[in-house]
Amino acid sequence: MKKLYELIQKNFLSLRPTNLLKKERISKQSPLITISRETGSGGRPIAVMVAKKLGYPWKVFHKEIVDELSKMTHLEKNLIRDVDENTIPLAEEVISDFFGKRYLNLNSYHKSLVKVLSAVGQQGFAIIVGRGAHYLFPHALKVRVICEMHQRVTWVMEYEHVPEKEAKRRIEASDRRRIEFEESVFRHDPRKAHHYDLVIRTGPDLSIEDATDIIVRAAKRRFQL
Repeated sequence: MKKLYELIQKNFLSLRPTNLLKKERISKQSPLITISRETGSGGRPIAVMVAKKLGYPWKVFHKEIVDELSKMTHLEKNLIRDVDENTIPLAEEVISDFFGKRYLNLNSYHKSLVKVLSAVGQQGFAIIVGRGAHYLFPHALKVRVICEMHQRVTWVMEYEHVPEKEAKRRIEASDRRRIEFEESVFRHDPRKAHHYDLVIRTGPDLSIEDATDIIVRAAKRRFQL
């Protein structure tokens, strides 16, 4: 837990609007990239490489950090408070516009998660991996990373050091959980291409590095970086 807490502090709580936007009011159009991905497709390492190539102040917010922030109520409150007082109404506006009255029916965890995503997105210069963030911000560069099953199995075997059968089981279970999550919270199927600006298929013909370069080029053009 201590290591994860330190990771949260490094990736989020240490950032302030004075560092990011020189005390300017946080804009609803702050640069933002969301990456939805299939397990084993390379989405998370791509996000890290994109942030590295774009440089400061870009940061990656992956599933584990966002989830942990959502579970820790005091961090959620500090998160919104520390970004800027103007973020609060902007975040509430995003939530209200997207969910409407249905937001009231979400359980407390999902409400907390949506608030965290909204605050991170309003801060800008963020790459959010997973958690359906692409549904909340129309202006974001929305990316979906996919891959053929055999390649996904190979990469999971190599990365997680598990046999082929176990790798495939993990992939299928993860795919199922992600689809169920996004359908339950956002009422959308993450597999539908029209939710994204870019759908990139990684594999032997298009490497992780190639995918990174495509996203970086698109981000620079979209946000005039």
